[in-house]
Amino acid sequence: MSHYHDSDDLKILGDFKRLAPNEFKGFLELDAIVGRDDGKIPRKYRELIALAVACTTQCPYCLDVHTRNAKKAGATREEVAEASLLAAALRAGAAVTHGALAVKLFDKA
Repeated sequence: MSHYHDSDDLKILGDFKRLAPNEFKGFLELDAIVGRDDGKIPRKYRELIALAVACTTQCPYCLDVHTRNAKKAGATREEVAEASLLAAALRAGAAVTHGALAVKLFDKA
């Protein structure tokens, strides 16, 4: 493999559509809300938010799609980097607060 994910894996999604059609339809409808243009948040920011979430959920396919979509929506390379680092900061914050929980649990053990 020459990259971080194998796009051929996405072909399996066709199986999902056949195996669980209602659930797959619901997933597609939920996924489509990022690309809507009728919300209060402009498309560029919707894509940057999705990109940041993809960084925290570590989904390479989402990262691929939303990075390309952010660029198409007018995001800059600097905005992509900043969104990624904002996501990292929040991910680190969650680790620290869970660490506090671990210390609290340790004290009760």
